[in-house]
Amino acid sequence: MGETIDYQQRVQDALRGLVVRLLEEVAAEGLPGDHYFYLSFRTQHPGVAMPAVLRDLHPEELNIVLQHQFWDLDVGEEAFAVTLRFNGLRQRLTIPYAALTAFLDPVASFGLRFDGGPGQEGDGAEPGAAVEAPSPPAGEARGADVVRFDPKRKK
Repeated sequence: MGETIDYQQRVQDALRGLVVRLLEEVAAEGLPGDHYFYLSFRTQHPGVAMPAVLRDLHPEELNIVLQHQFWDLDVGEEAFAVTLRFNGLRQRLTIPYAALTAFLDPVASFGLRFDGGPGQEGDGAEPGAAVEAPSPPAGEARGADVVRFDPKRKK
């Protein structure tokens, strides 16, 4: 341990651990009920493996959805891999957890935003802050009561 404790980084690691545990459950049992996940990640982060054509289309960040059409979800210690359909073609992605910038489960109205990790610039949003839910799919009229984590908030 250094001279100071980096609590913010430890909170980021713990929140990413929550995402890892959720992905492990989905890999083992599938998505429960109507739940689905939006995951955003930095495409240039070290360890991200994706087809060049996708990286060319999304040079900074890519948002993926784990809902109906995903295959072979493999959850590892440092990264997860999943096959998704892009323009009718199945493509394999490997995404280190450190590359994640956001996680959202619209059904549970729960979301998290992550910073860029140690020594990396974030997107300006406070790490651990709630993310706004995108518009629900047609036919759903749910609001977004997203949990907010704010370690700097005054009591």
